[in-house]
Amino acid sequence: MITRRDFIIKTACAASLLPFSAFPYQAFKRRRIEEDLDISIFSKHLQFLDYKTTGEMAAEMGFSGVDLTVRPKGHVLPELVKTDLPKAVREIKEGGSNCKMITTSIESVNNPLDVDIIKTAAKHGIKYYRTHWFKYLEGKTMSESINVYKQEIKNLSYLNKENNIIGYYQNHAGTNIGASFWEVKALLETADFNYFGTQYDIRHAVAEGGHSWVNGLKLLRPYIKGIVLKDFKWGKINGKWKAINVPIGEGMVNFDAYFKLLKLYGLRPPVSLHLEYNLGGAEKGLSNISVDKKVVFDAMRRDLSALQELWRNA
Repeated sequence: MITRRDFIIKTACAASLLPFSAFPYQAFKRRRIEEDLDISIFSKHLQFLDYKTTGEMAAEMGFSGVDLTVRPKGHVLPELVKTDLPKAVREIKEGGSNCKMITTSIESVNNPLDVDIIKTAAKHGIKYYRTHWFKYLEGKTMSESINVYKQEIKNLSYLNKENNIIGYYQNHAGTNIGASFWEVKALLETADFNYFGTQYDIRHAVAEGGHSWVNGLKLLRPYIKGIVLKDFKWGKINGKWKAINVPIGEGMVNFDAYFKLLKLYGLRPPVSLHLEYNLGGAEKGLSNISVDKKVVFDAMRRDLSALQELWRNA
């Protein structure tokens, strides 16, 4: 039988140990958070929400921020950037999140709207922006087209330096400039690489390069300023082979190998998470979607959780 005196002594001793027993867990929890990827949600998939609610949901789901669309049919329209971008950044913060990256249709310092976007973004704390994709020019060879756009990017990098903001060009499957890793490298060769680089997209790298995405990553490694994460697989639709976008971990992207290489190279750039699979129109940036919002939010939570787990285990 335990006496009342023994019970009080043992209870006091146990209570005195609680702060020390909790410390390792809290330290472990903080360490895990610090080691996690810095993942923003691509606001294209939340364009059915206003700015503040976008910030609230990004925070509630566990994202570190919002990659805001500032382009035609985006969350912020280019022609309204001077008024709407400051409002968007402010209200996203009021919602509990932040916005340090934007996705744009920027192409040239000779376009006043493009210049307005860069200057307004920099003024309101945006650190990164993605440009538009360049098309090969009619009447010019492929090399000549690349040289034209190489100069555009060089000029953009100088403007970025003046405004302390970083631009990046995304490698993207298809026939525009940048499907090939070598095209991206050629575009960036004369730019100030401190202020302009590439946003490496592993999904498009695998779709275009198969196994050679490893070489693409190695080639573009010095230029990587940000990354896009999403997944896909090849499949037949109506008898034709197509790239089918799927949730993280259900497709062909070898995230374990990819993340191991990022860690080997000492790369942990800011991430934009894209969900391009069927989500009732949210995957296309529609302002009116055909599914319950919870379906979209749950998908985002699952992909975010899957990515962080894959990163920790790589």
